[in-house]
Amino acid sequence: MIRVHPFPSIYALVIPIMKHCTILLLSVALPNLLLADTTLIHNINGYTLDANRSLQQFTAIQITDDRIDRLFVAGETLPEDVDHVQDGNGSTLIPGLIDAHGHVLSYGQSLLRVDLIGTSTEQEAAARVASFSSANDALDWVLGRGWNQVLWDSNSFPTAASLDAVVNTKPVWLSRVDGHAGWANSAAMEIAGVTRRTEDPAGGQILRDADGNPTGVFVDNAMSLISSKIPESSQEELQFALRTALQRLAQYGLTSVHDAGVGSSVVAAYKQLLQEGPLPIRVNAMLAATDSLYESNLAAGHFRDADDTFTINSVKIAADGALGSRGAALIDDYSDSPGHTGLLLHNQERLEYFMRAAMNAGFQVNTHAIGDNANMIVLDNYERLIAETNSRNLRHRVEHAQILRYEDILRFAELGVIPSMQATHATSDKNMAQDRLGNVRIQGAYAWRKLIDAGALIANGSDFPVESPNPFFGLHAAITRQDHNNEPAEGWFPEERMTNEEAFASFTIDAAYSGHQENLLGSLAQGKKADFILLDRDVFAVSSSEIWQTQVHETWVNGRRIFPAP
Repeated sequence: MIRVHPFPSIYALVIPIMKHCTILLLSVALPNLLLADTTLIHNINGYTLDANRSLQQFTAIQITDDRIDRLFVAGETLPEDVDHVQDGNGSTLIPGLIDAHGHVLSYGQSLLRVDLIGTSTEQEAAARVASFSSANDALDWVLGRGWNQVLWDSNSFPTAASLDAVVNTKPVWLSRVDGHAGWANSAAMEIAGVTRRTEDPAGGQILRDADGNPTGVFVDNAMSLISSKIPESSQEELQFALRTALQRLAQYGLTSVHDAGVGSSVVAAYKQLLQEGPLPIRVNAMLAATDSLYESNLAAGHFRDADDTFTINSVKIAADGALGSRGAALIDDYSDSPGHTGLLLHNQERLEYFMRAAMNAGFQVNTHAIGDNANMIVLDNYERLIAETNSRNLRHRVEHAQILRYEDILRFAELGVIPSMQATHATSDKNMAQDRLGNVRIQGAYAWRKLIDAGALIANGSDFPVESPNPFFGLHAAITRQDHNNEPAEGWFPEERMTNEEAFASFTIDAAYSGHQENLLGSLAQGKKADFILLDRDVFAVSSSEIWQTQVHETWVNGRRIFPAP
């Protein structure tokens, strides 16, 4: 049901102004009067967190333009003088969910490239490449992502030979699911000039056969040997990929994402999209520390558009690689690879430079650290530099904080540092993490409960496209520590589970806090932005095992429904 006030009611307000105010004042006041638009959504099963982080229920919500006016509980009289009324038909309504760590451009590009997620053998992955190449013959490069050798029958890294057998006339480059290794065919290696004489770059590794020849897999910093040869995307291509990603993310119920590591060209693409109007969902972008214009970007200061759909107030640094590709930097050897401790991507001087420059410029520092050695080094740097720059209030973060010594778990709360973690990493990694770490170090891995009990606030996310961006997958993993087959039966190291409310907070108010946006987003309250979603089930009443199956009926951002498209 929609009710629209007739124009005479507006005239009744305007005429007195015309009689008593100047033409200049009228030119300012009239647009505001015409634009004010009030909507009431009733007959809903609403949930939010109140100021005490307790679950609050409500049955109706009233918004004006992009802000929330008030929530109504059962029995309260609903207003009649509103412009639009929508019956929620009993749907569950919750704040829009926030992914505190994802990669928007990579996700958008993944939707337009070979998808290798779910392959069970190297041959199946190669077959998908062959099919894609055949269907896209005009492409100069065949690009894709998502392979994970740990899930293959062989449990072995792939080789260029299997790609050469299906595509040998053009280069092929395929990123591993975690983005920390790449798989090339011989044509790509030839273009890059990679031979058995090519040395491993600092912070990178070229996998080789017994004779020292490159096998086709490149880890961490070695990936740039191939990726640097791929022609750069045009601004139009970047904008298309970003727009495609944001529209798809809205369908999952995400109303805000923290884009982990954007270069100058991507920032420019975002700002160009803003010329067309607000972004579909909010993006809190972290400047890439390795960008050639890093110092200039810091000097430009923070950015915030008028609608708060695009924000820049942080930087992203990567300290090490990932666990699956054995690039995570460990203090002791990998349990399944004696003599190997992973990779640090920067020396101490460069890492410290990135951090100090950002802190002095007033930017939040968000550093990727997965291995216990990387986390220790990052926290050591934070401890020293936070004191030096007096920047504790910037809420610096560790992205992933995946494998921690017990003494470092305690340091997060002590330093005011936020662990920005991804719940689905635990349920995806459970098939190999203990092999990599052994029975002792695993106790400090994916240690959500230990961190919370030590006083840390966790911002949750997915690391899309490494994992699915679906936040209900993350909520399910955080609460159950199980995969979608409800395995293991009691949960993987179940003592580290979050409560329903803690998991909900980590995807809402705590994620907002981690981006300095808790006064705008993360809960539904008077004066906050009207970002919310309507669901097909009550996520606080159904069995925890069903949460991942939740479907989103509607997504609203800035008081406007963006999914389904109006």
